[in-house]
Amino acid sequence: MFDAGSGQENPPGWGAAVLPQRFIVIEGAIGVGKTSLARRLAGATGAELVLEQAEDNPFLERFYRDPKTAALPAQLFFLFQRARQLQALRQQDLFAPHRVADYLLAKDRLFARVTLDEGEFSLYDQVYARVAVEAPRPDLVVYLQAPVEVLLERIVRRGIAYEQSITRDYLERLLEAYTAYFHRYDDSPLLIVNAAEIRPAENDLDFAELLEVVRRTVRGRHYYHPLRSGDPLKALRG
Repeated sequence: MFDAGSGQENPPGWGAAVLPQRFIVIEGAIGVGKTSLARRLAGATGAELVLEQAEDNPFLERFYRDPKTAALPAQLFFLFQRARQLQALRQQDLFAPHRVADYLLAKDRLFARVTLDEGEFSLYDQVYARVAVEAPRPDLVVYLQAPVEVLLERIVRRGIAYEQSITRDYLERLLEAYTAYFHRYDDSPLLIVNAAEIRPAENDLDFAELLEVVRRTVRGRHYYHPLRSGDPLKALRG
């Protein structure tokens, strides 16, 4: 799904945000708020919004009810869907607008490793090797972190029916996989955000502070632990 300038815009008087990055990816586990933040960031900057469209996956609801039988078709659907989207991005011209996405293609393999058994993962890996396109390299990845308790609370709050069967064990394994992946990630600049106590998609102050940190993060690996007061850049560590 590609939308130009979708999402919540800046409050009156802010003006349009200008960011140096042409392609920003927001990542994080289920419930952390990555899609909501991607929408708001795209709306505030006039960027094209690229979403993974989880609601279009016909196997997803069945996966949450019965992971053993539905994991492979659900994972393959996501793989084909994301590969088509990213191929379309690569085919666009060099003067394409700024973009904000709510997923990395590599995330697909991360989920597959958590959800599939050994035989299924071997089959998935063979398919992945054949269909995975060379994804556009992000200028910045923003990885939102929050503990399992926060994720579970946010999943309940947003009220998507099929997500209510997500288990603590599944989220814990997913968080472990994300932590391991981003521990060694060096494909692009990385901003790791402690999102446990902030809601930047909903709260203007949280969003303004995070936006400033994003604007300043153009290289390297950084950690942002919001202070809730004062200069947000004081909470930024390299």
